[in-house]
Amino acid sequence: MNLSFLDKWRRRPDAAGAVPLAESVRADPGSVVELFSACELLRDQAAAAGVELDDSQRSLEALDQLQPVWRDDPEVLPWLGNDAGLYLGTVVVRTVRGAVWQVRPDGRPVVRLGSGREIDVVAAGREWADEGAPELCQVYAEVAEG
Repeated sequence: MNLSFLDKWRRRPDAAGAVPLAESVRADPGSVVELFSACELLRDQAAAAGVELDDSQRSLEALDQLQPVWRDDPEVLPWLGNDAGLYLGTVVVRTVRGAVWQVRPDGRPVVRLGSGREIDVVAAGREWADEGAPELCQVYAEVAEG
């Protein structure tokens, strides 16, 4: 995976010349889409259950139907929730006109819609992993509608 924004971010000579991750991401938005779409833990869990993650709304619906076996593992739960949020954001960015990834100054990735509204997809993914609600396809439908 060639992620040029990471190279720029790592190449800072000292703290005074540091380039914040958010600025590096703005310089190469294509790389951030690739990075955030990796979601390896979620993809492994989905594949084990026979669900193909193809960056579509249909795949979000399939994820919502999975048995939440990850809730039994406190080590996996937060990571899977994070991946679920990043995957939700990936689907939104790839299918909703005007949606883009944005990294807040605190390092938190969000999806910004064409209207300017920001969606904290990672928080939504964590809630889904923890409680099953809101469903990923429901969050997507609300975002795509607006």
